[in-house]
Amino acid sequence: MQENILLKLDSIEQRLIEQNLLQKEIINFAEACLYLDLSSSHLYKLTSANAIPCYCPQGKKLYFRRTELDLWLTSHRNAAKEEVEQQAANYITKNRRARR
Repeated sequence: MQENILLKLDSIEQRLIEQNLLQKEIINFAEACLYLDLSSSHLYKLTSANAIPCYCPQGKKLYFRRTELDLWLTSHRNAAKEEVEQQAANYITKNRRARR
């Protein structure tokens, strides 16, 4: 019984942390790891390679704008199979007309 209560309390705590995270515009490094579901080492690699937008106002701590992270997440979209097939058909149709 007591274990069940502790598990539920942990679940509630996790949900409150996630809800608080979604309300913040600027988040710190640890929050960005949670938000992006990335390990800290991977996020450090991305920041050191300038592959992800971040801010370092004092030269030590990293901060992120949540809206920029959303844009970064959605910037490399893979097309669905139907979209690729349609693009290929359009390309073939266009090039046939150009050859004649």
